[in-house]
Amino acid sequence: MLQELTQQFKDIFINDITVNSFIKLLISMILGLLIGSERQYHNKNAGFKTHALVSMGSTLFVIISLIISEQFKEITMFDPLRMASQIIVGVGFIGGGTIFLKDRSINGLSTAANLWIAAGVGMAIGYGLYGIGIVATLFSLIIFIGLNLINNIWKWIKKYLKENNF
Repeated sequence: MLQELTQQFKDIFINDITVNSFIKLLISMILGLLIGSERQYHNKNAGFKTHALVSMGSTLFVIISLIISEQFKEITMFDPLRMASQIIVGVGFIGGGTIFLKDRSINGLSTAANLWIAAGVGMAIGYGLYGIGIVATLFSLIIFIGLNLINNIWKWIKKYLKENNF
């Protein structure tokens, strides 16, 4: 009985598809956490958890669509790219929820764009395009951290010039 249950567990959880899917989800989660780290650091309304979940969710939907399209290829013409297009629409809806108007200023656009990147990274990982997902994560971090640094330097220069009447 125990040996039978152990074998069923192994058949379900320890096979190429499942192990590959676990690895993809883990990589997607880590990259989503990295992407969300800058937003979290700046106390924005979507941080670590949101970005990791968007990235992992996108990966999960791609994995499911690939498996389903393979399983039912003889029965129906299921296109896994249809799922990808719906991920983009769904994340657009989530991103729209992060955008708001405050004191005649629009806030949340960068967070919404970052969530969109997290979804794209998750989709890349789900399709097995690891290099693209990792590079997109690095570029996102460069944009947020690097440009933030340049912006702070620019603000410091403007303040210095103003204080010294230049």
